[in-house]
Amino acid sequence: MSNLPPITCLRCFESVARLGSVTAAAKELHVTHSAISQQIKVLEHMIGVTLFVREGRGLRVSEDGRLYALQIRESLGAIAEATRLIKTQPKSTELVVAVLPSFGFSWLLPRLPRFQQLQPHISVRLQASLALSNLARESVDVGIRMGKGDWDGVEQHLLFHDETLVVAAPHFNGGVPPQTPEEIIGSNIIFNMESWQPWCQAAGLDRDVPRIGLCSNDSNLVLQAVRLGQGIALERRSLVHDAIQRGELVQLSPVIAPYPYPYWLVLPNRERSETKQQVFSSWLKHEVAEYLNEQDHGSKQRRPAHLTRPAERDASL
Repeated sequence: MSNLPPITCLRCFESVARLGSVTAAAKELHVTHSAISQQIKVLEHMIGVTLFVREGRGLRVSEDGRLYALQIRESLGAIAEATRLIKTQPKSTELVVAVLPSFGFSWLLPRLPRFQQLQPHISVRLQASLALSNLARESVDVGIRMGKGDWDGVEQHLLFHDETLVVAAPHFNGGVPPQTPEEIIGSNIIFNMESWQPWCQAAGLDRDVPRIGLCSNDSNLVLQAVRLGQGIALERRSLVHDAIQRGELVQLSPVIAPYPYPYWLVLPNRERSETKQQVFSSWLKHEVAEYLNEQDHGSKQRRPAHLTRPAERDASL
């Protein structure tokens, strides 16, 4: 690449063209004013094109320089992106898992020690976000998503369907919690972003619950407020199951409502999954089966059809 100018010359030129000032470019790149001027002279001499027109003490980018700057800026951006990707590339012994904060905190995190005991050579890095992770761009090995399972560019496997139920702290209302559906919807409710209408319909109430009071888009905050005794909440069973088992929360009513969006395991579309991904997928399938078995044994009412085990719904995981 004999026609490739030094990267330092290109960075100085792009900065001056973008900022319109040698002084501003010098400040941005943490070099002296004279160093910027020298690099531009070297670049102009090398390509044989006048990039800037000297006007008094200032510079004005020429038309050739403006077009060249656009191309250089795009190329420097591509180099920066390639560098970012190679730096964030997971190691063979590191597993990057993209997960919703609420599911990661309440369901996955308590179970991860079992995976780490089985696979002590694999380091797990949780990437928690409400945004949908781009597995390829963000160098994510596996993702756990909630939705309809209609995402492009990923391999996806059904984990399980969820349901909603009403919970409170054992000490809520002085240890005398609401019991009937009417008492429940008349209580102090901590709202998440979900509607109460499906639960009300399941309870035989022909109404919805107005959003009055505390509301958050983060179920972790909602459940913390519930633990503090500030109110009750309608939440997904996956987020409260373990807390109920530990006695931190109580289920106020046997009434449940199906949740419309199941959980999925997603993987980047590749010719062959790495061993660490296969190991994690197998472990996660086992944990989901154990979780659903706990619900079977602990529930006094028949499981709805939408909560069949993943082995019955999707044998490809």
